[in-house]
Amino acid sequence: MTSQDTRNPAQSLSFLIHDVARLMRRDISRRIQGLGMTPAQWRALAYVAKQEGLRQAALADLMEIQPITLARLIDRLEEANLVERRPDPTDRRAVQLYLAAGAEAPLETMWERASETRALALDGVSPEAVDQMIEALDRMRRNLIAGESPVATDLRASSEDETETQ
Repeated sequence: MTSQDTRNPAQSLSFLIHDVARLMRRDISRRIQGLGMTPAQWRALAYVAKQEGLRQAALADLMEIQPITLARLIDRLEEANLVERRPDPTDRRAVQLYLAAGAEAPLETMWERASETRALALDGVSPEAVDQMIEALDRMRRNLIAGESPVATDLRASSEDETETQ
């Protein structure tokens, strides 16, 4: 552990992570403003691109928004030919999300804009420090996910085994 003052927001890991994420979202929002998409639409499209076939309800959870809010957001993405809904073959009540034919060019532009934000945020940070930061944040994420689960101990053990074998 470090000697950071967790009561001082400027030195608190949680506050810093939140603030950096907020500032990055604000910068990306500014950069994509002319693309005709909201930041929430961009996030939804990015999640679908990362995991095509994702259930709509799972996406609402990931984005931490209400399912009805996501449904309207997906309606707009579907109207713009960026996302398509397909019935889930294993659950007739569920809908899975896939990229539509028109998503490729807007996604490429958005990844470029996100890259510009990343470059701005990481200016002056060494590649080694970036790698260490990503590794530490990934470990923190896995720890917190495992802490939510009743099988937390098993998940921690398996992720540590994977790390040792790499």
